[in-house]
Amino acid sequence: MALFQTQTTPPIHSHGASFKTHSHSPMALPFHPPPPSLPLSLSSIRTHQQDSLFSPPTVKRKFLCRPPHGKHVREDYLVKKVSAEEVQELVKGDRNVPIIVDFFATWCGPCILMAQELEMLAVEYESNVRIVKVDTDDEYEFARDMQVRGLPTLLFISPDSSKEAIRTEGLIPLQMMRDIIDNEM
Repeated sequence: MALFQTQTTPPIHSHGASFKTHSHSPMALPFHPPPPSLPLSLSSIRTHQQDSLFSPPTVKRKFLCRPPHGKHVREDYLVKKVSAEEVQELVKGDRNVPIIVDFFATWCGPCILMAQELEMLAVEYESNVRIVKVDTDDEYEFARDMQVRGLPTLLFISPDSSKEAIRTEGLIPLQMMRDIIDNEM
């Protein structure tokens, strides 16, 4: 008496590479090599897993918003990025309000924080203070001539040409900037 019986099926001669059976009982299928007229190569054997895992997606991805490109510091609304020539024109020209020049770099973390504080300061003082920023990577020679050693560096220029400019290096609090503008300028 056999506890486990196997069914044998007649040999299946097909030119395809795979076949399926839908029987629920266990069965042994005999192996028959492909006919000699059809050479079997590894490139012709494909599985379902290979198709789903390694094939490129056919549907293009759609983004909700375009990913950012390039610089980390965006163009602010009130504090404008200027060139070295524009800063020199501002300083040499007639000025009736204090000028704050922010020397920054796009890769500098404290510069990004300082840019946020300067934006709040520009909103608070409106037209009573002129705040501009200079990218030290774009204006390397100007930053070197101004002896910028650390970032961020702020230069407070008084409307009174007889007063010396005040220089700060590093991240400073908003209240300290207010004190310099109100008391020192």
